[in-house]
Amino acid sequence: MNAKLSAGLLVAALLVTGCGGGNGGSGQNSSSSTPKVGLITKTETNPFFVKMKEGAQKSAQANGLELMSAAGKFDGDNASQITAIENMVAAGVKGILITPSDTKAIVPAIKKARDAGVLVIALDTPTDPQDATDALFATDNLKAGELIGQYAKAAMAGKPAKIATLDLAPGVTVGQLRHDGFLKGYGIQEGDPSVVCSQDTRGDQAKGQTAMENCLQKAPDINVVYTINEPAALGAYTALKAKGREKDVLIVSVDGGCTGTKAVKSGEIAATSQQYPLKMAEDGVKAVADFAKSGKKVSGYTDTGVTLITDKPASGVEAKDTTFGLANCWG
Repeated sequence: MNAKLSAGLLVAALLVTGCGGGNGGSGQNSSSSTPKVGLITKTETNPFFVKMKEGAQKSAQANGLELMSAAGKFDGDNASQITAIENMVAAGVKGILITPSDTKAIVPAIKKARDAGVLVIALDTPTDPQDATDALFATDNLKAGELIGQYAKAAMAGKPAKIATLDLAPGVTVGQLRHDGFLKGYGIQEGDPSVVCSQDTRGDQAKGQTAMENCLQKAPDINVVYTINEPAALGAYTALKAKGREKDVLIVSVDGGCTGTKAVKSGEIAATSQQYPLKMAEDGVKAVADFAKSGKKVSGYTDTGVTLITDKPASGVEAKDTTFGLANCWG
């Protein structure tokens, strides 16, 4: 999280993609004639952010903007996100869309950008405080957690639960919201004795497997596993399968990527809350385009939707099946 990149590498990592119509009659370079929008994601390799960039590129082209994009080397790389903001402001962007890696540490850099007149919109992950950006376009992560909590509670049908929570990392709002939502949906409070193990995974499959192995050592009778995302869920499944427990432990998750949705279809994950990164980015770029034309800034929170996906519906919990999930998945 505190790793620093050299200035040269950071500049090199800032990928610039022209998405305006290249045949403008003015003959000017696009950098001076076409309004710019910046997209800064946590990483470039996570399919969620790949789909987000795809949506931003598509929307930038449709709205006559030039897209600049940048990303951290890893989830939690705040240093490169700060440098990306500075580079984009210097390049004259009208707006910046960002999925903040460190939701508190990024705030001073965002403030400088906003003070310079740049519209800043958080995508997927709110800053801390949320009003550090002009607007937030995101899944209701509390609701996403709540849906899988409700599902797990109903699926357990009164059976006593031994719960493991495989979380994200300290200080990241999206992880805390999903965790809190799960507990709320299950009808328990933080510190409830039914939660027998909690481990951070950074949303990584290998770390998810290690976390599940650690939890099984601590509490071999775990029967419910909440996971921050589907890579962590698949890591947990691998650890459970190695112990012969994959058939009798309920795994729930959040994301709705194509790999995760296929894991729901195969039964490795019982249910997942599907979110829509393409829509976040498309709507964010459109808001920047509107600002470039009118000078009016979007504000507040825009909910981009969440749907519970499962092929094993639970009584009283609204859900869609994996046919819907696969038709709307990403990655």
